[in-house]
Amino acid sequence: MKFILTLIATLILPLSANAAAVIGEAAPDFTATDVLSGEDIALSDLKGKMVVMEWTNPGCPFVQKHYETDNMQALQEKYTAQDVVWITVNSSAEGKQGHLSAEEAQNWVTEQNASPSYYVLDASGDIGQSYEAKSTPHMYVIDSEGVLRYEGTIDDDSSPRHSAVADAENYVASALDALAAGEEIEVKSSQAYGCSVKY
Repeated sequence: MKFILTLIATLILPLSANAAAVIGEAAPDFTATDVLSGEDIALSDLKGKMVVMEWTNPGCPFVQKHYETDNMQALQEKYTAQDVVWITVNSSAEGKQGHLSAEEAQNWVTEQNASPSYYVLDASGDIGQSYEAKSTPHMYVIDSEGVLRYEGTIDDDSSPRHSAVADAENYVASALDALAAGEEIEVKSSQAYGCSVKY
């Protein structure tokens, strides 16, 4: 009996470990359709480039805070110009706040003047669950080797006030800048603030 339990634990634990997003380990791979181009993308195909993953929900006031101040768009524009791949993920389930069709997502990106590399609809929640994304926005920075280097909040000011953006320390920008300079990331993880992901 003890042997059987040990065998079960041996089989289950690696699956659990591989499913979660852990700092310093390979980011969970996924394949999804980019609604902007209609093409399939896979995280594993992006090795060689740094990747940002941004969980979003257009109905969330905290997401609106960062888009209505052009903070998120400025980050997207700055870092995609530096060959960083920016993936915006919407994990709102059908019937839940923030759920969009492909056409609605395309229109939203245009209306916001946003410039992610890709926009992924994850209505099943599979990608969000594999990353344990809890809030919108919840941010992840992956290095060029496919290793997760930062996860958490976008910055250090959880106020919903738009004015809070200007003086906040942006953890995503700091992580990307540190990686580009070959330096250690000071803040590798933080408690994400915002609205809960609507799985």
